[in-house]
Amino acid sequence: MASLEMVLITGMSGSGKSVALHALEDAGYYCVDNLPPELLTPFVALEQQHGASKVAIAMDVRSATSLPLVPQQLRQLRDSGVVVQSLFLDANTETLVRRFSETRRLHPLSRIDASDQHRALVDAIELERELLGEMREQAHVLDTSMIRSSQLQGYVKSLISAPITQLTLVFESFAFKRGVPLDADYVFDVRMLPNPHYESGLRQLTGLDEPVANYLKAHSEVGDMFRHIEQFLNHWLNALVRDHRSYVTVAIGCTGGQHRSVYLVEQLAAAFSPHWRTLKRHRELDAG
Repeated sequence: MASLEMVLITGMSGSGKSVALHALEDAGYYCVDNLPPELLTPFVALEQQHGASKVAIAMDVRSATSLPLVPQQLRQLRDSGVVVQSLFLDANTETLVRRFSETRRLHPLSRIDASDQHRALVDAIELERELLGEMREQAHVLDTSMIRSSQLQGYVKSLISAPITQLTLVFESFAFKRGVPLDADYVFDVRMLPNPHYESGLRQLTGLDEPVANYLKAHSEVGDMFRHIEQFLNHWLNALVRDHRSYVTVAIGCTGGQHRSVYLVEQLAAAFSPHWRTLKRHRELDAG
């Protein structure tokens, strides 16, 4: 009998868990939202009896008192042969406040009687971060602060298509002026490299375009940066595999997230793809 594949989705309220669950439903998973942790093991056993092959479960802070049960349950499920992937959706506080304000939803931890509702919302979000800290540490994190729902669905589908037994490298370009991605395991700052933005013929192009690539290739510092990042990752990737890591997100940042970081993400993905499963994201370009 084939192993049951289970995806557990947790994360901050307002970070897009419902969107992620819909993506998994589209991908053929039987989905359950807001399952109490006490029912996780019995639910999986029932689905195995019914011959299910793919299930996805969302849990959130409404089950806060029971969430400490989950890490041990996941270990037991893995030991029993269930293929478990755990995703944690996150977003910065400013984005979460805006989303709650736009939808006029009440955060599950908010105090209704608070005199300062904005302060109460921020406090609720920070409390939620604290309560979900252990869950975040044991999951692959997706930062949804600056991505659309359609992008999130695509990211989730690409992640769950990766073999769970194989490390997946996620290379992500970003702009420092819009903040460091919350899902980054490693962050490399390439703002000191020559900037195509100051070349009038290159300003409107991106690191995906050949003229920009040629410009950057012509500068030895860019090649040095590439080799240093490549050497660092090659040195540590096997150790990460031994530590049972399924995903590692490597974020490359420049000022605008358009030229240098995009180019290096493309080059690194090409260099590592023959030996590792790789995914690419260009946060600022994708958001455009």
